[in-house]
Parts: sequence; structure tokens; C-alpha cells
Amino acid sequence: MRSAGCGWTWTRTRCRAVDPWSIRWAGASDARALAELRYRFREEMGQASEDREAFLARATAWMAERLADDGAWRALIAEANGQPIGCGWLQLIEKVPNPGPEEELHGYITSLYVDPGWRGAGLGAALVETLVTACREAGADAIVLWPTERSRSLYERRGFAAPADLLELQVGTGRSPRGVTQTAG
Repeated sequence: MRSAGCGWTWTRTRCRAVDPWSIRWAGASDARALAELRYRFREEMGQASEDREAFLARATAWMAERLADDGAWRALIAEANGQPIGCGWLQLIEKVPNPGPEEELHGYITSLYVDPGWRGAGLGAALVETLVTACREAGADAIVLWPTERSRSLYERRGFAAPADLLELQVGTGRSPRGVTQTAG
């Protein structure tokens, strides 16, 4: 187990191995493969406007840094025949201490992706189940995510639903293809 400094621990041994694929917690050495899966995810959705190599360099550095420390980010990587075929990211977010009964962590699942050739084989469900289990073991109060239209039913079958007590305000203005924030106007 690895302590994350904020009172919860990650269990790195509870990963699933099912033929013909396996799931494991990723380490810093997996950053390039995870960055490539992230690019493919957004490219499939028609949302990859940044140059591929520039994105891979930027994302690989970011991911390696996050996966090298005992911080709040962790990633799962799914493999078949030694090749990455899927992933999912999890961040545990501390809540402000409170005197009530709810736990003081939230889970945030993001960037769940399965290679198109492996969809329908239960891999997405196994990734979600592993991430949810990690949240439960860490003592999270709730898990949030932003599903794509395609993935919505995957999450709903596992009990995810739109909350009645959450509000969102979009404040971002977008980024140019080079990663520079655009100004409104």
C-alpha cells in the first residue's frame, strides 16, 4: 500500500487479470502509453486539435510526474499481449473537514478509454469496477465523472446517476491548438 499523505491509502495489489487482457495500476514508466491512449480517446471524439507529438510530450511529462509521487492521482492500464488497450484515471479529492457523518473524500474518475477492438469484452466494466473499489477502500463519500454519450449506459448500469445537489459553472474559455488559453472577445 502507498500512503497518499492525506489519510487514505492506495492498494496496489488488487488488480484484475482475465484472459486475454489484464488490468494493473500504472506507474510513471507507463506515462507515454497512457498519453497515447488519452490522445486516441480525444481523437476518436473529434476533439484532438493539438499537434499529436506536442500533446504526447506534454501529457507524458504531466502523467509521469503524477504517477511518480504519492499524490492524489492514480491510473489503471489494461493490456493484452503486452500492448496497452485501455485505461482509466482516478483522483481522490479531499473535502473540508466536517462534523457530519459523511466521509471526507470524493473520487473523480476520468479518461476511461478502451481500444475499439476490445470494446464489448467487459474491459470497460472491469476498469470502472476497479476504480470504484479503490474509492470505497479509500473511504470516498461520492464519485463524480463526466461521461460521454457512449459511456453513459456503462456508468448507469453500475449505479451512477445525475445528482440533484450538484451545480456546475463553465468558466474556461478554451485553448488554442498550441495550448495557449484563448481570450473571449
